[in-house]
Amino acid sequence: MAARAIVVLWLILALVAIASGGASAQLSSGFYSRSCPGMLKAVRSALHPAIARERRVGASIVRLFFHDCFVQGCDASLLLDDAPGLRGEKNATPNKNSARGFEVIDAVKAAVEGCCPGVVSCADILAIAAEESVVFLGGPSWEVKMGRRDSTTASFNGAENNIPPPTSGLANLTSLFAAQGLSQKDMVALSGAHTIGLARCTNFRDHIYNDTNIDAGFARSRQSGCPRATGSGDNNLAPLDLETPTVFENDYYKNLVQKRGLLHSDQELFNGGAADALVREYVGSQSAFFKDFVEGMIKMGDITPLTGSNGQIRMNCRRIN
Repeated sequence: MAARAIVVLWLILALVAIASGGASAQLSSGFYSRSCPGMLKAVRSALHPAIARERRVGASIVRLFFHDCFVQGCDASLLLDDAPGLRGEKNATPNKNSARGFEVIDAVKAAVEGCCPGVVSCADILAIAAEESVVFLGGPSWEVKMGRRDSTTASFNGAENNIPPPTSGLANLTSLFAAQGLSQKDMVALSGAHTIGLARCTNFRDHIYNDTNIDAGFARSRQSGCPRATGSGDNNLAPLDLETPTVFENDYYKNLVQKRGLLHSDQELFNGGAADALVREYVGSQSAFFKDFVEGMIKMGDITPLTGSNGQIRMNCRRIN
């Protein structure tokens, strides 16, 4: 009887393992090779001109992918507008007046629909657009796994609670990434996406006025465009990477060792803690950063995707069919 019980338990554990890994296992880089061979060309036809017009858009799209995957998985739930019976994620604190690039994703979706209607999900379009944005701005490329389907739900509460706020300390950052199956190494590497893009004054005000782990000259330079009083200049922008905010490279980490991280959460990666050594490694080796960033992006793209008959292929990324 004991032996039989052990066999039954082993089978149960095996089935659980298959179930937990099955969804991401259904993703593949060649998913649309037959059903939509012109997909990548269509994506680039709409995306590349948009980034060329405003390079910040590339950073915005990478951020959309991150904020989407951290809330009920990479399912394009972030792209849904509020609707009767559906409270979307766009007005949650991490996204309100902040998440942007939705119109570009709409244009990319329209281009893809033009060559193969009803085939490619919005979730996959966001995933490939994030990779294409990184490459366009000078970063590494990778084979994006596809086959995700789109959600018919969104989670406002998930957006409120799962996405690390800019006030996060190292422990909170590590914990929130771990909740998504991502390691501290993944967290430090993926934070390197802040080598591109801009942030609003409201998100870095406390750091430049109240924190001590910041270069004094850098703090003063940022204070000139971000008044101390809450409500004054909240939407004023500053580059996350002081030197090259439209080029994807490792200068972000060089800023951190000089105590020139714009956000509190940025500087927490180099503040006498467990992440310091990895930051120093990325300062010394851009190739090491690129390698770990790619691994992190692939892992993040595997977070609980909808596959098979789950979800749907939205015709319009902003609303369910």
